[in-house]
Amino acid sequence: MLTESDEHYMQQALELARRVPFTAPNPKVGAVVVRDDRIVAEGWHKGAGHLHAEAMALEGIDGRGATLYVTLEPCVHHGRTPPCVERIVTSGIDRVVAAMEDPDDRMRGAGIRYLRDQGVDVTTDVLELAAKKVNAAFVHQRQTGRPLFTLKLAFSIDGRIAAGDGSSRWITGGPARRRAHERRAEVDAILVGAGTVLADDPRLTARAGAVERQPARVVVDASGRVPPDAAIFNAGHVIVASTSDAPHDRHTAWKERGAEVVVLPGGTSGVDLRALVADLNRRGWLEILCEGGASLATSLLREDVPDRLEIYTGPALIGRPGLDIGDLSVSTIAQAQRMKLVDVTRLGEDVLTVYEKGDA
Repeated sequence: MLTESDEHYMQQALELARRVPFTAPNPKVGAVVVRDDRIVAEGWHKGAGHLHAEAMALEGIDGRGATLYVTLEPCVHHGRTPPCVERIVTSGIDRVVAAMEDPDDRMRGAGIRYLRDQGVDVTTDVLELAAKKVNAAFVHQRQTGRPLFTLKLAFSIDGRIAAGDGSSRWITGGPARRRAHERRAEVDAILVGAGTVLADDPRLTARAGAVERQPARVVVDASGRVPPDAAIFNAGHVIVASTSDAPHDRHTAWKERGAEVVVLPGGTSGVDLRALVADLNRRGWLEILCEGGASLATSLLREDVPDRLEIYTGPALIGRPGLDIGDLSVSTIAQAQRMKLVDVTRLGEDVLTVYEKGDA
């Protein structure tokens, strides 16, 4: 039975779930234990190999007479850690409030059924939409079998990605750039085209506070244009998606810099993007942030790859000549790709608008 305070305590659990930006391949989970309308313990998942949020919250406490609030259905399967449902039952917890059912095939309500069979009172679907937002990438990957592809673009007021000479630093201001670095810390990998690497020589690392791990970087370079001394090879895991059209010695040079080179079929715009997506799907990643320039963005949109768009609009006017999204083979408005607006955030003088696939 839902109580007036359930949403309040679930909000506390959701705040805990957001503490760690990256927990993949596991979901982000927060938990609080409440007795007599007071939080007596809390926990959050720190990533694979660490205690689950429920186990962390219940460690060393007597759960009798208490309610456990958790942002995701407690697990019932054995992984690196024992099932959380067993820990909950042995703790003596009287009631569990779960924000959402776990979409993993091993779960889908199995944890809830186990708890109820053991006599635990279970309430579900409390702040479910908020919980799904926290774990959007995890939910997407479990439901579709592929990572969430997010395309990030920064536009001027008049819809330009860059000036006529290709320069784009900086269309947006400091707050927007900080948010972009925070997003890098949340994803498994960043995807860019060779043109972006050649134009900006970026490291593509997350630089927002204390970052414990860096995302993998995936460079799409069909013909071998990216030099092996590019800054992107200086830190972390780099994958270069190329084709047999690139010189063999360039493939070798990338490998000598520590990069993983994946040779894929060629497509109309260089690397066959469908083949690339298939290769990335098999890695078990939850989210890939696509930061490529106008050419790669156009190719991704033309192939209908992005599941999500993060559009940063900065207070600049560029006019013509300027770079923007290219031909998407749309000749009439009836053919336009439609997306659903899910969020709008002001970041200083910039605006972040988020769209997802779905009914517009």
